[in-house]
Amino acid sequence: MTADYNPYCTFCRIARHEEPGDFLYEDDRMVVIRNLLRWVPVMLLAIPRRHMSQEDLWHDMDHIARVAAEMGARHCPSGFRLLSNFGPDAMQSQSHGHLHIIGGTYLGPYA
Repeated sequence: MTADYNPYCTFCRIARHEEPGDFLYEDDRMVVIRNLLRWVPVMLLAIPRRHMSQEDLWHDMDHIARVAAEMGARHCPSGFRLLSNFGPDAMQSQSHGHLHIIGGTYLGPYA
């Protein structure tokens, strides 16, 4: 096992096609898949291929942020959010760093 891959990590295995995923984008550094959760109509995950923490991801966000913004604009033309959860109190369920792309509905407060 190298530091770039953890065979026990679900996101590492998905990024290597060792587990299924609904892939919308792939390059040599990252993948974008549909999230299995359906809290809003569009829930995508931008996942680096290299295993890293959420903090490490944010130290080198240029590429993943650009692709995530492009995918958000493509799949949610009326607006979207990019967000990350840091730690269990923020509902981070995977140790592998990732970025959420959510939208497809109004995400603001209701009158």
